Amino acid sequence: MRILKTSKDRFKNLPDYNFSENYCEIDYQENILQMHYIDISGSADRVFFLLHGEPSWSYLYRHMIPILAKSKCRIIAPDLIGFGKSDKLTNKDDYTYANHLNWINQLIEKLDLQNMVFFAQDWGSLIGLRQVAKFPERFRGMVVSNGGLPIGTGSTPGFKQWLNFSQTVEDFNSGKIVNQGCLRDLSEAEINAYNAPFPDESYKVGARVFPTLVPIMPDQDQVQENKEAWQELKKFNKPTITLFGDHDKAFLGQEKFFIDKIPGAKDMPHRIINAGHFSQEDQPELLSEALLSIN
Repeated sequence: MRILKTSKDRFKNLPDYNFSENYCEIDYQENILQMHYIDISGSADRVFFLLHGEPSWSYLYRHMIPILAKSKCRIIAPDLIGFGKSDKLTNKDDYTYANHLNWINQLIEKLDLQNMVFFAQDWGSLIGLRQVAKFPERFRGMVVSNGGLPIGTGSTPGFKQWLNFSQTVEDFNSGKIVNQGCLRDLSEAEINAYNAPFPDESYKVGARVFPTLVPIMPDQDQVQENKEAWQELKKFNKPTITLFGDHDKAFLGQEKFFIDKIPGAKDMPHRIINAGHFSQEDQPELLSEALLSIN
């Protein structure tokens, strides 16, 4: 097994990202993987758990974290394995949906995270919602933005377009991809920051393979497990708020599943917001306010 570590020099002087580094040791096939996470100390009575998706990393939360920090609560924002400052594997077969679930599960258990207010977006929802279903007692509530938990029943035209693009584009430029998924124009320095984890194609294996793992067909891995997770989420009676971007072609319309099926979503202030796929870039204040409203 080949494990790559992005040079720390690539993360110097990133705009608005000067958070201290923390690493959790993740067990995987007799190896130890280093998972990086931001940890802002504060009251454990409420822990904001911010999980990024594809092809971003915890840099995505740089504008939300200072707002949430005013609450004096703890904030945890990991980099998934294969992303950000976390270790990267070069064999695409290592990047399975089940492995990602296991890796985040280990982080939650090793840090013994409780009282979590979870923010779910993109793959952060596919991974994090499974944790909510598995450990509902660890969560106080959640905000879902441009995410879902597919069960093999197909996908949107927007996702199909993204799936094809991700597997055929020669230069998988994460910074440009994130920029195209925002309403606002990122600066050149911000685009470069999203590319920082990936010095060359060998570091991008996890990012490239992610779209192929989304269980949109009935015979794909984790379809049955996601169906079982939905049965647990249908019992989740803690505050659940949806804030989906009106310019997100991949997930717009998926909010209805959360609103209709999760008891905690009843009578909550759901909104369709002026945002693209990466709502954290377009509406950090609005998203943070929703998280802060969950006590």
